[in-house]
Amino acid sequence: MSSDDISDVPVNLAVPKTDATLTVRVIKSFEYRTEKSLVLHHVNLETTTVGQLKDAVRQAIQTQAAWKPYRNTTLDTIKLYTKAHGAKTTNLIINLDHDEWIFEDESKTLAEMGLENESEVSFFNREAYEEFKKHPDTKWES
Repeated sequence: MSSDDISDVPVNLAVPKTDATLTVRVIKSFEYRTEKSLVLHHVNLETTTVGQLKDAVRQAIQTQAAWKPYRNTTLDTIKLYTKAHGAKTTNLIINLDHDEWIFEDESKTLAEMGLENESEVSFFNREAYEEFKKHPDTKWES
């Protein structure tokens, strides 16, 4: 393969918004850094709403055996974690700054919220998140 065959277009822009791959970081516990990632393929960012994404993830948790430990977790909030080729936070579980990245409007499409191919979002319990922000201590090292 010659260097002429390699595209300089970043993967987040090369794939159309109608066929994106998203990673959803489902957070069970902030303090213990308990999270599991769900990779969703062929997501149409132009038609899928925030509410539909939440429902799809909840459905996967309820029907896939690997997600059994997460079934009793109340998940109600989605927040952007990172976009492809973007800077990541130093916190391994969630991006604690940029509360404007929380997807408040469930009727907006994922494209309207700024998602692109290979974006990562966090799905979590808002009340637990607010408590963790006040005291961002982890217990998994103890």
